[in-house]
Amino acid sequence: MFGAALTSFTTFFATVGPIEAAVLFAAFTSGVPIAQRRRIALRGVAIASLILMISTLAGGPLLRQLGVSIPALQTAGGIILLMIALDMVFARPTSVFKLSRPEGEEAQHKDDLAVFPLATPLLAGPGAMSAGILLAANAQGNTVELAMTIVALGVVMGLTLALLLLAHELSRYLGVTAQRVLMRVFGILLAAIAVEALFTGLAGSGLVPRG
Repeated sequence: MFGAALTSFTTFFATVGPIEAAVLFAAFTSGVPIAQRRRIALRGVAIASLILMISTLAGGPLLRQLGVSIPALQTAGGIILLMIALDMVFARPTSVFKLSRPEGEEAQHKDDLAVFPLATPLLAGPGAMSAGILLAANAQGNTVELAMTIVALGVVMGLTLALLLLAHELSRYLGVTAQRVLMRVFGILLAAIAVEALFTGLAGSGLVPRG
């Protein structure tokens, strides 16, 4: 049970990217009054949490209705998370935590920053949604493990909110080097989780023998 909770926390932390989101949030809200920044952070985290909760609980059953098996879901999810992990390890500029130039320019002129880009795609992006679906699939109907996944998501989103509220202080004291070190550490952990999911999916499909 503890192992499932730790895996879920690490996966969500790596794919949601609270530290990276806080740094970008500080840039997007420079000059915004403190009270308004707090409202934006609270609303953004609430919306992102709802999106990820729905993805985690309903994504797997929806895919199964479409004829997608759990091994296929585990294999596909493992591949997606591995790609994200490689971006994190090598600190590529195309990382899922970055916005494209058009998205960044739109964000600078967007009235409701809580919805875009904060809630999505920064917090509840494709990687985080895929992670939730994969973790729920790995629970395989085990209510306790699924509950641990939801609790881990709640902890990560709570931590994300705290970092967003301290975003301007965080960006001031946390340099680029420290951010990249943390990203690489969690990238390595996420890569291991992704490969394990990939192996489990392949074994469940019968394409490779179970070890």
